[in-house]
Amino acid sequence: MRFLKYSAAVFVAAMTISAQSVADDAADATAMVKKAVSYIKEQGKEKALAEFSNPAGMFKKGELYIFVTDLQGKMVAHGTNPKLVGKDLIDLKDSDGKLFVKEYIEVAKTKGNGWSDYKWVNPNTKAIELKSTYVEKVDDLVVGCGIYKK
Repeated sequence: MRFLKYSAAVFVAAMTISAQSVADDAADATAMVKKAVSYIKEQGKEKALAEFSNPAGMFKKGELYIFVTDLQGKMVAHGTNPKLVGKDLIDLKDSDGKLFVKEYIEVAKTKGNGWSDYKWVNPNTKAIELKSTYVEKVDDLVVGCGIYKK
């Protein structure tokens, strides 16, 4: 019985830590997007997009990075994969067939900002995982930062 109580306590503690970690990651992602939006407004679009696409720049923190699409789904900046810049991703689907780029653009257009969930390959684990991306619309751009839900 003591073992079961101990196991239950360890499980609850692990779940609490995991939930707090996701909350911290979500707060960091939101803060990074807000910082990026301010950077666009202060420095201009051209300079900002170049900085967002710099993998060693100020908009890369651990696993977090900024990406930017236009309102038609074309990637205009990406913090870790420069091969995506210039590509039309509006019809990109997750492993369940969800048009997630289209969805997060719609969130940005209709609400100004918000979260979009989809499944994507985590580059660290190589497994398909639930990913949540915070986006915010600024002018004709959608600025985003995603986190993997652990």
